[in-house]
Amino acid sequence: MKKEIQILKNIQNSHKLIKSFYLQINSKKKLKSWISAARLETIPLSISGILIGSFYSFFLQKFDIIIFVLALLTAISYQVLSNFANDYGDGILGTDDNRIGPKRSIASGEISPSELKKAILINIFISVSLSYFLIKYSFGTNYYLLLIFLILSIFSVVAAIKYTMGKSPYGYKGLGDIFVFIFFGLISVMGSTFLYTQDFDFNLLPLAISLGFLCVGVLNLNNIRDIENDAMMMKKTIPTRIGFKLSKYYHNFLITVPFLLTIFWSNHFLIHDYATAIGDNVTVNFKISYNHFLIILALIPFIFHLLKVHFAKTPDEFRPLLKQLALSVFLYSILISIFLINESKFF
Repeated sequence: MKKEIQILKNIQNSHKLIKSFYLQINSKKKLKSWISAARLETIPLSISGILIGSFYSFFLQKFDIIIFVLALLTAISYQVLSNFANDYGDGILGTDDNRIGPKRSIASGEISPSELKKAILINIFISVSLSYFLIKYSFGTNYYLLLIFLILSIFSVVAAIKYTMGKSPYGYKGLGDIFVFIFFGLISVMGSTFLYTQDFDFNLLPLAISLGFLCVGVLNLNNIRDIENDAMMMKKTIPTRIGFKLSKYYHNFLITVPFLLTIFWSNHFLIHDYATAIGDNVTVNFKISYNHFLIILALIPFIFHLLKVHFAKTPDEFRPLLKQLALSVFLYSILISIFLINESKFF
């Protein structure tokens, strides 16, 4: 009985917190500030791994629409949480005061630190709740997997918060690249597939690594843009450690590796498809050629991106490239997903 009373009290406290938060944002100007703080432009990148992992499961004929929707919502909640925490941490430390990019919520004075802190707490509640529903639906009574993925979810929340918050934020030590690679690449792609199949398919690993590197590329581009301000604020990102010129070489590496890995990965399907085509007809062969054109189409934007990076001479020139690369990565995930949907017809 005591346990039930405590649960009811916790629900009431959560309701009060959400109601208080709603009253604070209940104005057009304030709402615009919150939308800006949520950085909705980062959402496509956060769900790219879910798309690839989910449609690879579709290719394996193990797709589930409920898992797909819950996985998308969970990924979005984590991304918004990370954005709020990033704004809060940088705002408190004063890192955003002189940045080249748009002014963040606290630095602009549009949202107070206490308001943003409440939003972070609400987002933690939403993220953990969505994670629980997703894991419970996927694994049912498999308590071993439930426990592992719940621990992983808690770790994801901590990672989202500790990027720029706390006494020793890892984003200020140049470790952001590693965490982005793990969460946006390996966990996002391989983990989402595991939710459907309850098995690790290492045929997907080249794509998971590719997406991880591309997402790190987006972060690196952001850090190159902010290199001068970050150096002044003693924020030790990879670019502030190795300098502007070497950061461009590092960026080329981050984009070139996925380019090669994606071609290597697609060859597996190419061999399978042409082997199928020999026993069938010319129509199948035509469909296969068209399908692999999607891979080429997915990689073309990165060639143009590398050329733009090569000719960029100042940090400010990287500002428009940031959005372009993020959209290119999202397009990459969509085209890979369409490729997998088409390939499922021949599987």
